[in-house]
Amino acid sequence: MKLLSNVLLLIILSGFWACSPKKQDQSAKVIEINSGWQFSEAGQDKWLEASVPGCVHTDLLDHELIKDPFYRLNEHDVQWIDKKDWEYKTTFTIDKATFNKEQIVLNFAGLDTYADVYLNDQLILKADNMFRGWTVDCKNLIKEGENTLNIYFHSPIKIGVDIYDNYPYVVQSSANDLAKIGQVPGEKWVSPHVRKAPYHFGWDWGPRLVSSGIWEPVTLKAWDTAQLITIHTQQKELNDQVAQLTSSFEIDASSEETAELTVNIDGKELATKTIELKKGTHNYAVDFTIENPQRWWTNGLGEAHLYQLEGQLSTNAGVESFEHTLGLRTVELVRENDEVGRSFYFKLNGHPVFMKGANYIPNDVFLDRVSPEKYEHIIKSAADSHFNMLRVWGGGIYEKEIFYDLCDKYGILVWQDFMFACNMYPGHPEFLESVKHEAEYNVRRLRNHPSIALWCGNNEILAAWFGWGWKEDNEKKQPEGAKAMWQAYKDIFLDVLPSAVEAHDPDRQYWASSPQAGDTIRTNKIDGDEHDWRIWFQDVPFITYHDGAARFVSEYGFQSFPELKTVKKYALPEDYDINSEVMKSHQRSFIGNGAIKRYMDNYYRNPKDFESFLYVGLLLQAEGIRTGIEGHRINMPTTMGSLYWQLNDVWPVASWSSIDYYGNWKALQYYTRKAFAPVIAVPDTKTDDLLIYAVSDKFEDMPAKLDLEILNFEGKQLWSHSADVTINANTSTVVFSQALKTLLKSIPTSQVVLSTKLSVGDENIYETTSYFKECKDLQLPAPSLTTEVKKVDKGYQIKVTTDKLAKNVYFSYDEAEGWFSDNYFDLLPGQSKTIVFETSDEISNLRDKLLIRTVQDTY
Repeated sequence: MKLLSNVLLLIILSGFWACSPKKQDQSAKVIEINSGWQFSEAGQDKWLEASVPGCVHTDLLDHELIKDPFYRLNEHDVQWIDKKDWEYKTTFTIDKATFNKEQIVLNFAGLDTYADVYLNDQLILKADNMFRGWTVDCKNLIKEGENTLNIYFHSPIKIGVDIYDNYPYVVQSSANDLAKIGQVPGEKWVSPHVRKAPYHFGWDWGPRLVSSGIWEPVTLKAWDTAQLITIHTQQKELNDQVAQLTSSFEIDASSEETAELTVNIDGKELATKTIELKKGTHNYAVDFTIENPQRWWTNGLGEAHLYQLEGQLSTNAGVESFEHTLGLRTVELVRENDEVGRSFYFKLNGHPVFMKGANYIPNDVFLDRVSPEKYEHIIKSAADSHFNMLRVWGGGIYEKEIFYDLCDKYGILVWQDFMFACNMYPGHPEFLESVKHEAEYNVRRLRNHPSIALWCGNNEILAAWFGWGWKEDNEKKQPEGAKAMWQAYKDIFLDVLPSAVEAHDPDRQYWASSPQAGDTIRTNKIDGDEHDWRIWFQDVPFITYHDGAARFVSEYGFQSFPELKTVKKYALPEDYDINSEVMKSHQRSFIGNGAIKRYMDNYYRNPKDFESFLYVGLLLQAEGIRTGIEGHRINMPTTMGSLYWQLNDVWPVASWSSIDYYGNWKALQYYTRKAFAPVIAVPDTKTDDLLIYAVSDKFEDMPAKLDLEILNFEGKQLWSHSADVTINANTSTVVFSQALKTLLKSIPTSQVVLSTKLSVGDENIYETTSYFKECKDLQLPAPSLTTEVKKVDKGYQIKVTTDKLAKNVYFSYDEAEGWFSDNYFDLLPGQSKTIVFETSDEISNLRDKLLIRTVQDTY
């Protein structure tokens, strides 16, 4: 009897083992095909080593076949490259085990742009969209042993011109398509027809360098039974006690099989589920719970806590894993009627949050040159400057994964545009189908990132059609074309893109165009987001930023050239004039130099030389955007967002950026760090009353002490005020008001500075200086500055002291790469300030060669 029982037990267990997956190591094999590549101009058969990922321009640079396009006027000499076709080729080896797998595919994560792909001389793919990946079944063509892979890149300009010439109407484009510099036949704007990064065709801050190449990795994947394509994790419920979540496993199975799905969080198994796989591609849901969840917060409000999720698919063939980070939070775009109009603000974890940040563009024209270290520097700089949002602008690219990983890590929300900007677009079925695949690919790729806050259809197209005269102009010149373009707008931005978001990331909201007011076609200040370009284009004073009731300002800006250290890298001394050919070529705004000069004349005295002009221009930009940030923040809670244009650069240039191409902080970045601080005091000295606003991002009221002083430039106190104040939570409050006429009746306003301080207990939490006259009207003395320098762990500590007011103290050191912990600051009479020059270089004579400049030195 006992023997029979054991036999039955063995039979039962045998049946269980037969139907249960046997967990083995790595059911799928992935091979990177990123080495051994060569390239040649098509038809020339002159093969040279190539880098993948990369592009033809950087490959030509590596072989010294072209000169640096960023240097002087060299950009104009390389426009022939985009009129040529280019070929890339490599070989790779498949071993017997890989060859014997049931399924084998090639994955191309990014081909730029028109690419015919041949495997072992057989055409397997015709790609036509830079913004999506391509997967090709190659089981029937792959060989055991050596295989060849050839990619033929067609000229995007030749194809673009052919489409342009044969299209039934002219698709409206903006002047940012620099076809004249690009030497395009007929100066035709082909960029709307080509699904390629718009900024490659030029912009008012960038060069025209239209490249081709394999810009993302190529991999081969082989597997048996089933592959785990992706996992999408959705948050169903979140409270202090529990988070309820569902991970949807997308699995491609070659046959019906029993499989096991597992969800691990931070290495701990939280859920497992046995399923019956269906043949083909299907989704399978696994529910799980995280107890006592830690929320993901934006920078400044708490920890950006990330869990590590690993999903496993176990079959008889083995185990395959998919990992993504997981941030538990709720983000909502709130659109409610109020006494002003209709709100536009983001609520994070149930709290309204003022969004502080900038617009982000790619870090280089040539994307393969952007190192992980540069990504880290840019995003960390934003975090160190109290940003909590970046807008990925629609004329660049859907960024690489590292960008979003860093935003997740540093607690920075992402306003994600789809890649459409300042153009109308064609609407034929093939184009719409391409856009559909592009949108689905990128939504699916990015949806697990907690940093993604909003999907936005495009940049400024709605505003251009109805506000820039495009509608009227096209209705006169080509009425049928006007109808077709507007229909294409509706098809793309009101159907294809929101449908992709709804289908693949339904928990996030979609906004059709930036700027936009509600569901209407016209922008206004009381509804929707706004691009406020009055300062740059209309010559109104900076203080205008304090006016009005914009709900969310998603673009505004002012230009500057970079500092001389950067200019030296692309220009020679004979070019040091803003009207030289080189400096004009590195100034792409058609009003740029004129606007800078006009505003400089309004606020500063005429600089004595080119170096002084650069320095004063940096201050001018910083003062303007600081005024904008403060203006937006003092208008809380009506205004709930301030994203200036722009954070970074794609090449060394005069632009609106706060960090130049080489990663150097401009004056604006230092000013931004101060203006975006969690709690600030904003003196308004340009109205009839002296008003002091206290602005806080905190969720609780804060008792504080306000100290005000008016000092002359030698340090004598002429007036003071001290009071206990309450800094109200998450809003702006006037904490001091006095008529300027009374306050200043015996004070020489051109000879004094206002010092404003907020303190909590013994801690000084914010201080700033301000003036009652513009800088050009101040009677500034010549200060005597003394410095002490000593070596510290991260570089060199610099202590600077002044006897009189030193306005906008600026440090520079050209002989080493480094970063000053503070710069361009005001130093009050008799005060000292200690900063650090962070550098890994050993410097023996820093004090002797350190450049120190103040505004007083520029006259």
